[in-house]
Amino acid sequence: MLIGIPREIKDGENRVAITPAGVTGLRQHRHEVLVETEAGTGSGYADEEYAGAGAGIAATPEEVWARAQLVLKVKEPLPQEYPLLRPDLVLFTYLHLASSHDLTRSLLDSGVTAIGYETVQADSGALPLLVPMSEVAGKMAVQIGARYLETDFGGRGVLLGGVPGVPPAEVVIIGCGVVGINAAKVAMGLGAHVTILDVDHERLRYLDDIMHGNVITVYSNPLNIARAASYADLLVGAVLVAGARAPKLVTEDMVRAMKRGAVIVDVAVDQGGCVETTRPTSHSEPVYAEHGVIHYGVPNIPAAVPRTATHALTNATLPYALDLADHGLDEALGRNAALRRGLNLRAGKVTHPAVAAAFGMEYAPDSG
Repeated sequence: MLIGIPREIKDGENRVAITPAGVTGLRQHRHEVLVETEAGTGSGYADEEYAGAGAGIAATPEEVWARAQLVLKVKEPLPQEYPLLRPDLVLFTYLHLASSHDLTRSLLDSGVTAIGYETVQADSGALPLLVPMSEVAGKMAVQIGARYLETDFGGRGVLLGGVPGVPPAEVVIIGCGVVGINAAKVAMGLGAHVTILDVDHERLRYLDDIMHGNVITVYSNPLNIARAASYADLLVGAVLVAGARAPKLVTEDMVRAMKRGAVIVDVAVDQGGCVETTRPTSHSEPVYAEHGVIHYGVPNIPAAVPRTATHALTNATLPYALDLADHGLDEALGRNAALRRGLNLRAGKVTHPAVAAAFGMEYAPDSG
Protein backbone atom coordinates (compact mmCIF):
# COMPACT_ATOMS: atom_id res chain seq x y z
CA MET A 1 0.00 0.00 0.00
CA LEU A 2 1.17 3.57 -0.63
CA ILE A 3 0.98 5.59 2.58
CA GLY A 4 1.07 9.40 2.43
CA ILE A 5 2.35 11.75 5.14
CA PRO A 6 1.41 15.38 4.39
CA ARG A 7 2.86 18.34 6.25
CA GLU A 8 0.51 19.67 8.93
CA ILE A 9 -0.84 23.15 8.21
CA LYS A 10 -2.87 23.94 11.33
CA ASP A 11 -1.64 27.01 13.21
CA GLY A 12 1.34 26.11 15.41
CA GLU A 13 1.13 22.41 14.50
CA ASN A 14 4.72 21.18 14.49
CA ARG A 15 4.01 17.48 14.91
CA VAL A 16 4.22 15.00 12.07
CA ALA A 17 2.25 11.76 11.76
CA ILE A 18 5.26 9.46 11.82
CA THR A 19 8.95 9.41 12.71
CA PRO A 20 11.67 8.08 10.38
CA ALA A 21 11.75 4.98 12.59
CA GLY A 22 8.05 4.53 11.88
CA VAL A 23 8.75 4.76 8.17
CA THR A 24 11.31 1.99 8.59
CA GLY A 25 8.61 -0.15 10.20
CA LEU A 26 6.25 0.40 7.27
CA ARG A 27 8.98 -0.29 4.74
CA GLN A 28 9.84 -3.55 6.48
CA HIS A 29 6.31 -4.64 5.66
CA ARG A 30 6.99 -3.71 2.01
CA HIS A 31 4.76 -0.64 1.95
CA GLU A 32 5.64 2.53 0.07
CA VAL A 33 5.75 5.78 2.04
CA LEU A 34 5.53 9.26 0.53
CA VAL A 35 6.37 12.17 2.83
CA GLU A 36 5.75 15.79 1.90
CA THR A 37 8.91 17.87 1.98
CA GLU A 38 9.59 19.51 5.36
CA ALA A 39 6.75 17.56 7.00
CA GLY A 40 9.04 16.60 9.87
CA THR A 41 10.96 19.87 10.25
CA GLY A 42 8.91 21.09 13.21
CA SER A 43 9.64 17.86 15.07
CA GLY A 44 13.33 18.00 14.24
CA TYR A 45 13.36 15.53 11.33
CA ALA A 46 14.92 16.50 8.01
CA ASP A 47 13.79 15.15 4.64
CA GLU A 48 17.10 13.29 4.44
CA GLU A 49 16.20 11.22 7.50
CA TYR A 50 12.94 10.13 5.92
CA ALA A 51 14.66 9.38 2.64
CA GLY A 52 17.27 7.38 4.52
CA ALA A 53 14.48 5.32 6.09
CA GLY A 54 13.15 4.51 2.62
CA ALA A 55 10.46 7.15 2.09
CA GLY A 56 9.92 9.11 -1.09
CA ILE A 57 9.84 12.90 -0.71
CA ALA A 58 7.02 14.77 -2.43
CA ALA A 59 7.38 18.42 -3.39
CA THR A 60 3.70 19.29 -2.90
CA PRO A 61 0.78 18.23 -0.71
CA GLU A 62 -1.25 17.56 -3.86
CA GLU A 63 1.19 14.81 -4.85
CA VAL A 64 0.91 13.13 -1.45
CA TRP A 65 -2.88 13.22 -1.36
CA ALA A 66 -3.32 12.18 -4.98
CA ARG A 67 -1.02 9.16 -4.86
CA ALA A 68 -1.71 7.82 -1.36
CA GLN A 69 -4.18 5.06 -0.59
CA LEU A 70 -3.85 5.69 3.14
CA VAL A 71 -3.08 9.15 4.55
CA LEU A 72 -1.68 9.42 8.06
CA LYS A 73 -2.01 12.84 9.68
CA VAL A 74 -1.95 14.40 13.11
CA LYS A 75 -4.85 16.85 12.91
CA GLU A 76 -8.10 17.07 10.96
CA PRO A 77 -8.05 18.37 7.37
CA LEU A 78 -8.45 22.12 7.00
CA PRO A 79 -10.64 23.73 4.29
CA GLN A 80 -7.77 24.05 1.82
CA GLU A 81 -7.30 20.27 2.07
CA TYR A 82 -10.96 19.38 1.50
CA PRO A 83 -10.61 19.33 -2.33
CA LEU A 84 -7.83 16.73 -1.96
CA LEU A 85 -10.15 14.18 -0.32
CA ARG A 86 -11.69 11.44 -2.43
CA PRO A 87 -13.90 8.34 -2.03
CA ASP A 88 -11.14 5.73 -2.47
CA LEU A 89 -8.92 7.27 0.22
CA VAL A 90 -8.57 6.18 3.86
CA LEU A 91 -7.77 9.04 6.25
CA PHE A 92 -6.35 8.12 9.66
CA THR A 93 -5.89 11.07 12.03
CA TYR A 94 -7.36 12.96 14.98
CA LEU A 95 -10.75 14.15 13.77
CA HIS A 96 -12.83 15.37 16.75
CA LEU A 97 -15.80 15.63 14.40
CA ALA A 98 -18.39 16.30 17.09
CA SER A 99 -16.97 19.80 17.54
CA SER A 100 -17.30 20.82 13.87
CA HIS A 101 -20.35 20.42 11.66
CA ASP A 102 -18.55 22.02 8.69
CA LEU A 103 -15.68 19.52 8.86
CA THR A 104 -18.07 16.60 9.21
CA ARG A 105 -20.19 17.78 6.30
CA SER A 106 -17.15 18.32 4.07
CA LEU A 107 -15.74 14.88 4.79
CA LEU A 108 -19.13 13.30 4.17
CA ASP A 109 -19.46 15.10 0.84
CA SER A 110 -16.02 13.89 -0.25
CA GLY A 111 -16.90 10.23 0.35
CA VAL A 112 -13.58 9.66 2.16
CA THR A 113 -13.23 6.88 4.72
CA ALA A 114 -12.24 8.61 7.96
CA ILE A 115 -10.94 6.84 11.06
CA GLY A 116 -10.39 9.01 14.13
CA TYR A 117 -7.48 8.26 16.42
CA GLU A 118 -9.54 9.56 19.34
CA THR A 119 -12.35 7.04 18.79
CA VAL A 120 -10.25 3.88 18.36
CA GLN A 121 -11.45 2.03 21.45
CA ALA A 122 -10.36 -1.22 23.07
CA ASP A 123 -12.82 -3.74 24.53
CA SER A 124 -11.96 -2.36 27.98
CA GLY A 125 -13.14 1.10 26.91
CA ALA A 126 -9.58 2.44 26.78
CA LEU A 127 -8.66 4.87 23.99
CA PRO A 128 -5.12 3.77 23.09
CA LEU A 129 -4.44 6.43 20.45
CA LEU A 130 -5.81 9.29 22.54
CA VAL A 131 -3.91 8.36 25.70
CA PRO A 132 -0.41 9.55 24.69
CA MET A 133 -1.59 12.99 23.60
CA SER A 134 -3.86 13.24 26.65
CA GLU A 135 -0.85 12.52 28.86
CA VAL A 136 1.07 15.32 27.16
CA ALA A 137 -1.86 17.75 27.24
CA GLY A 138 -2.60 17.04 30.91
CA LYS A 139 0.95 17.71 31.98
CA MET A 140 1.22 20.80 29.80
CA ALA A 141 -2.09 22.24 31.02
CA VAL A 142 -0.55 22.93 34.41
CA GLN A 143 2.65 24.38 32.91
CA ILE A 144 0.51 26.65 30.73
CA GLY A 145 -1.70 27.67 33.63
CA ALA A 146 1.32 28.49 35.79
CA ARG A 147 2.68 30.75 33.05
CA TYR A 148 -0.57 32.67 32.51
CA LEU A 149 -1.00 33.20 36.25
CA GLU A 150 2.01 35.52 36.01
CA THR A 151 1.15 39.21 35.90
CA ASP A 152 3.07 39.64 32.64
CA PHE A 153 0.21 37.69 31.02
CA GLY A 154 -2.58 39.34 33.00
CA GLY A 155 -2.79 36.68 35.68
CA ARG A 156 -3.27 36.99 39.42
CA GLY A 157 0.47 36.92 40.09
CA VAL A 158 0.25 33.66 42.01
CA LEU A 159 3.09 31.13 42.20
CA LEU A 160 1.62 27.66 41.83
CA GLY A 161 3.57 26.13 44.71
CA GLY A 162 3.67 29.15 46.98
CA VAL A 163 6.63 29.65 49.34
CA PRO A 164 7.08 29.09 53.08
CA GLY A 165 4.61 31.35 54.84
CA VAL A 166 2.54 31.95 51.69
CA PRO A 167 -0.10 29.41 50.63
CA PRO A 168 0.06 27.69 47.22
CA ALA A 169 -2.32 28.24 44.34
CA GLU A 170 -5.65 26.45 44.17
CA VAL A 171 -5.79 24.16 41.13
CA VAL A 172 -9.19 22.69 40.24
CA ILE A 173 -9.41 19.90 37.68
CA ILE A 174 -12.76 18.88 36.16
CA GLY A 175 -12.44 15.25 35.04
CA CYS A 176 -10.42 12.34 36.37
CA GLY A 177 -9.39 10.65 33.12
CA VAL A 178 -5.93 10.58 31.56
CA VAL A 179 -5.75 14.37 31.15
CA GLY A 180 -6.99 15.00 34.67
CA ILE A 181 -4.69 12.53 36.38
CA ASN A 182 -1.62 13.84 34.56
CA ALA A 183 -2.58 17.41 35.35
CA ALA A 184 -3.01 16.45 39.01
CA LYS A 185 0.41 14.78 39.12
CA VAL A 186 2.18 17.88 37.79
CA ALA A 187 0.19 20.33 39.91
CA MET A 188 0.84 18.31 43.05
CA GLY A 189 4.51 17.95 42.15
CA LEU A 190 4.80 21.74 41.90
CA GLY A 191 3.27 22.10 45.34
CA ALA A 192 -0.18 23.41 44.42
CA HIS A 193 -3.31 22.62 46.40
CA VAL A 194 -5.25 20.33 44.05
CA THR A 195 -8.96 19.50 43.86
CA ILE A 196 -10.24 17.08 41.22
CA LEU A 197 -13.89 16.39 40.41
CA ASP A 198 -15.47 13.46 38.58
CA VAL A 199 -18.69 11.43 38.53
CA ASP A 200 -16.84 8.09 38.65
CA HIS A 201 -16.30 7.03 42.26
CA GLU A 202 -13.83 4.33 41.23
CA ARG A 203 -11.65 6.85 39.40
CA LEU A 204 -11.72 9.18 42.40
CA ARG A 205 -10.84 6.30 44.71
CA TYR A 206 -7.97 5.27 42.44
CA LEU A 207 -6.59 8.80 42.35
CA ASP A 208 -6.88 9.13 46.11
CA ASP A 209 -4.87 5.90 46.45
CA ILE A 210 -2.05 6.78 44.05
CA MET A 211 -1.76 10.34 45.36
CA HIS A 212 -1.77 9.11 48.98
CA GLY A 213 -4.44 11.61 49.94
CA ASN A 214 -2.47 14.62 48.67
CA VAL A 215 -5.21 15.52 46.16
CA ILE A 216 -8.74 16.41 47.28
CA THR A 217 -11.30 14.31 45.40
CA VAL A 218 -14.85 15.62 45.06
CA TYR A 219 -17.92 14.13 43.41
CA SER A 220 -18.84 16.22 40.39
CA ASN A 221 -22.21 17.96 40.40
CA PRO A 222 -23.21 21.56 39.58
CA LEU A 223 -23.05 22.72 43.20
CA ASN A 224 -19.59 21.28 43.80
CA ILE A 225 -18.25 22.55 40.47
CA ALA A 226 -19.53 26.08 41.22
CA ARG A 227 -17.93 26.03 44.66
CA ALA A 228 -14.59 24.77 43.34
CA ALA A 229 -14.55 27.25 40.45
CA SER A 230 -15.11 30.12 42.88
CA TYR A 231 -11.85 29.46 44.73
CA ALA A 232 -9.74 28.25 41.76
CA ASP A 233 -6.64 30.13 40.67
CA LEU A 234 -6.26 27.64 37.81
CA LEU A 235 -9.14 25.58 36.45
CA VAL A 236 -8.33 22.72 34.05
CA GLY A 237 -11.16 21.32 31.91
CA ALA A 238 -10.38 17.64 31.40
CA VAL A 239 -13.77 16.18 30.50
CA LEU A 240 -14.10 13.52 27.80
CA VAL A 241 -17.04 11.61 26.35
CA ALA A 242 -15.53 9.46 23.61
CA GLY A 243 -16.43 10.80 20.17
CA ALA A 244 -19.10 13.16 21.52
CA ARG A 245 -19.25 16.86 22.32
CA ALA A 246 -18.01 17.67 25.80
CA PRO A 247 -20.79 18.67 28.21
CA LYS A 248 -20.76 22.31 29.39
CA LEU A 249 -20.12 21.72 33.08
CA VAL A 250 -18.70 25.15 33.96
CA THR A 251 -21.36 27.74 33.20
CA GLU A 252 -20.86 31.40 32.36
CA ASP A 253 -22.25 32.33 35.78
CA MET A 254 -19.58 30.16 37.39
CA VAL A 255 -16.87 31.87 35.34
CA ARG A 256 -18.29 35.27 36.29
CA ALA A 257 -17.91 34.30 39.96
CA MET A 258 -14.26 33.27 39.60
CA LYS A 259 -11.34 35.36 40.88
CA ARG A 260 -10.14 38.15 38.59
CA GLY A 261 -6.94 37.03 36.87
CA ALA A 262 -7.67 33.33 37.38
CA VAL A 263 -6.84 31.04 34.46
CA ILE A 264 -8.91 28.43 32.64
CA VAL A 265 -7.15 25.85 30.46
CA ASP A 266 -9.93 23.93 28.70
CA VAL A 267 -8.24 20.82 27.30
CA ALA A 268 -11.68 19.59 26.18
CA VAL A 269 -11.90 22.41 23.62
CA ASP A 270 -11.14 19.99 20.76
CA GLN A 271 -14.49 18.35 21.57
CA GLY A 272 -16.30 21.66 22.00
CA GLY A 273 -15.05 22.53 25.49
CA CYS A 274 -16.50 21.89 28.95
CA VAL A 275 -16.53 25.57 29.93
CA GLU A 276 -19.40 27.63 28.54
CA THR A 277 -17.19 30.65 27.83
CA THR A 278 -14.44 28.70 26.07
CA ARG A 279 -13.81 29.15 22.37
CA PRO A 280 -11.01 27.65 20.25
CA THR A 281 -7.81 29.69 20.08
CA SER A 282 -4.45 29.00 18.45
CA HIS A 283 -0.77 28.80 19.33
CA SER A 284 -0.23 32.22 17.75
CA GLU A 285 -3.12 33.78 19.72
CA PRO A 286 -3.65 31.40 22.64
CA VAL A 287 -5.63 33.39 25.21
CA TYR A 288 -8.42 35.89 25.73
CA ALA A 289 -10.15 37.32 28.79
CA GLU A 290 -13.80 36.81 29.63
CA HIS A 291 -15.28 38.23 32.85
CA GLY A 292 -11.75 39.01 33.97
CA VAL A 293 -10.70 35.35 33.67
CA ILE A 294 -7.96 34.30 31.26
CA HIS A 295 -9.08 31.53 28.88
CA TYR A 296 -6.64 29.24 27.06
CA GLY A 297 -8.45 27.28 24.34
CA VAL A 298 -5.75 25.86 22.06
CA PRO A 299 -7.09 22.55 20.68
CA ASN A 300 -3.69 21.08 19.76
CA ILE A 301 -1.72 21.66 22.95
CA PRO A 302 0.87 18.88 22.34
CA ALA A 303 2.05 20.67 19.17
CA ALA A 304 4.13 22.87 21.46
CA VAL A 305 6.34 19.88 22.34
CA PRO A 306 6.42 18.19 18.93
CA ARG A 307 9.50 16.05 19.43
CA THR A 308 8.03 14.27 22.45
CA ALA A 309 4.52 14.22 20.99
CA THR A 310 5.52 12.83 17.58
CA HIS A 311 7.45 9.98 19.19
CA ALA A 312 4.54 9.15 21.50
CA LEU A 313 2.02 9.35 18.66
CA THR A 314 4.02 7.08 16.34
CA ASN A 315 4.49 4.50 19.10
CA ALA A 316 0.72 4.32 19.52
CA THR A 317 -0.53 4.57 15.93
CA LEU A 318 1.99 2.45 14.01
CA PRO A 319 0.48 -0.96 14.88
CA TYR A 320 -2.95 0.21 13.66
CA ALA A 321 -1.51 1.78 10.51
CA LEU A 322 0.27 -1.51 9.80
CA ASP A 323 -2.99 -3.39 10.29
CA LEU A 324 -4.70 -1.19 7.69
CA ALA A 325 -1.78 -1.38 5.26
CA ASP A 326 -1.10 -5.10 5.64
CA HIS A 327 -4.69 -6.29 5.42
CA GLY A 328 -6.62 -3.55 3.64
CA LEU A 329 -9.53 -1.60 5.06
CA ASP A 330 -12.27 -4.22 5.19
CA GLU A 331 -10.14 -7.03 6.60
CA ALA A 332 -8.47 -4.72 9.11
CA LEU A 333 -11.84 -3.48 10.37
CA GLY A 334 -13.10 -7.05 10.55
CA ARG A 335 -10.18 -8.38 12.55
CA ASN A 336 -9.54 -5.37 14.79
CA ALA A 337 -12.56 -4.34 16.87
CA ALA A 338 -10.79 -1.31 18.34
CA LEU A 339 -10.03 0.01 14.87
CA ARG A 340 -13.60 -0.69 13.74
CA ARG A 341 -14.93 1.43 16.62
CA GLY A 342 -12.72 4.25 15.38
CA LEU A 343 -14.45 4.42 12.00
CA ASN A 344 -16.29 7.77 11.88
CA LEU A 345 -17.33 8.17 8.24
CA ARG A 346 -17.47 5.98 5.15
CA ALA A 347 -18.93 6.48 1.68
CA GLY A 348 -20.86 9.57 2.70
CA LYS A 349 -22.38 8.01 5.84
CA VAL A 350 -21.80 8.60 9.54
CA THR A 351 -20.59 5.34 11.05
CA HIS A 352 -19.98 6.50 14.63
CA PRO A 353 -23.02 6.89 16.91
CA ALA A 354 -21.63 9.81 18.95
CA VAL A 355 -20.85 11.84 15.83
CA ALA A 356 -24.32 11.17 14.44
CA ALA A 357 -25.91 12.18 17.74
CA ALA A 358 -23.89 15.41 17.90
CA PHE A 359 -25.52 16.71 14.70
CA GLY A 360 -28.80 14.81 14.57
CA MET A 361 -27.55 12.86 11.56
CA GLU A 362 -28.47 9.32 10.61
CA TYR A 363 -26.19 6.69 12.13
CA ALA A 364 -25.26 3.99 9.62
CA PRO A 365 -23.28 1.11 11.17
CA ASP A 366 -20.55 0.07 8.75
CA SER A 367 -21.30 -3.16 6.89
CA GLY A 368 -18.03 -3.25 4.91
